[in-house]
Amino acid sequence: MLYATCIISDPWIAGKERFRLQPLILSRQQAESLAAVAERIGFLHHEVARIVWENSEFLDEFYSLTPYQKAMWLQSEGRWHGIARVDLFICTDGKIRSCEMNSDTPSGEAEAFLLNQLLHPYFPHTTDPNTDLPEKFWRMLTKSDSGRRGVEGEGKLESVAIIYPTDLPEDLSMIAIYRQWLEARGCSVVIGSPYNLNRDADGNVTVMGKRVDLIIRHYKTDWWGEREIIWSNQQPFLDADPLHRELMLILEAEYEGRVTVVNPFGSVLTQNKHSMALMWEHHELFSPQAQEWIQAYIPETRRLSSLDAAALNREDWVLKSVFGCEGDSVLVGRSAKPNDWQLALTTAIPKHWIAQRYFEIAADENGMMPNIGAYLIGGEAAGFYTRLSAKSTDYTAVTAPTFIVS
Repeated sequence: MLYATCIISDPWIAGKERFRLQPLILSRQQAESLAAVAERIGFLHHEVARIVWENSEFLDEFYSLTPYQKAMWLQSEGRWHGIARVDLFICTDGKIRSCEMNSDTPSGEAEAFLLNQLLHPYFPHTTDPNTDLPEKFWRMLTKSDSGRRGVEGEGKLESVAIIYPTDLPEDLSMIAIYRQWLEARGCSVVIGSPYNLNRDADGNVTVMGKRVDLIIRHYKTDWWGEREIIWSNQQPFLDADPLHRELMLILEAEYEGRVTVVNPFGSVLTQNKHSMALMWEHHELFSPQAQEWIQAYIPETRRLSSLDAAALNREDWVLKSVFGCEGDSVLVGRSAKPNDWQLALTTAIPKHWIAQRYFEIAADENGMMPNIGAYLIGGEAAGFYTRLSAKSTDYTAVTAPTFIVS
């Protein structure tokens, strides 16, 4: 069934299944609570963007952004959102916690949509929360483009480019389903890498020689800028230089109103996990409502550079690199060997890391821990993407369909 979609072609990883037939079934109340929490966490990051825009000294003093990362943020004028995925967990105390939000290049849309679509007929007394994902995504794109053009409502979107790392296969299913959704709505789609970006004689942005109105950017912000090592014993990147020509081309074109970029480059700030540390270390800068939600949903998060690393209790903390995603560069203290924990603390370059308070996740009947990714599109909850793992969530996690009791 998955192969027949011509979208997902890798249902196994290292000989192990990536998908399971048994769904995660949420009660209506659980689904509504998860959606509400996701929207509130989106609001918290919107407040982060406002605070940093009004206090630009944080770019250097708190975030340690590179010159090219600062260029992305400043050109965005605080705009950061189109689509995001908030990773949520139901804890042993019944409360909902979020370990992070991927607001830069969120993935999993193909798996979430297709697995639900294929298996929902076998669970007739449930509803599929992902049915409207394609339409909500499309409406967000058209509204984003209309906003750039200064047009009321949803305009006509004719030509879109999807820019992604063409040398990496992990998200090809997402690229394919985005293309399918857009072409089904009469939009012309071209795909390519940043190196395929150019401008024509009239100043319009082109990809593979074709003029485009909007760019879906699935190329991480920290890859457009300077590549920095995060471990003191790590070899430097062979391609550490920023994509100067490509980045300046797209930033200048966006500034001139020639193209719309989704997600905006402002997500270089909200994707950075120092944003969660800002919520805790500068709690007083947030609105009273935001302060309440930080305490309720965001585990205590600190910059590693603000802590005495040697004093961190392995049982109580999780180390995360600020731009890591999908479980990359995450060390859960309770799951780590003492020597590995100490080595990580010794070799981690502090400005690139956070320490986040550990929380206990309620396991399912098979001892697996559900990571319920809640999609936000235009700030509103739009669907769920559930992955299950024995430890922290990474590329080996098993994807399950997510349904809601009717």
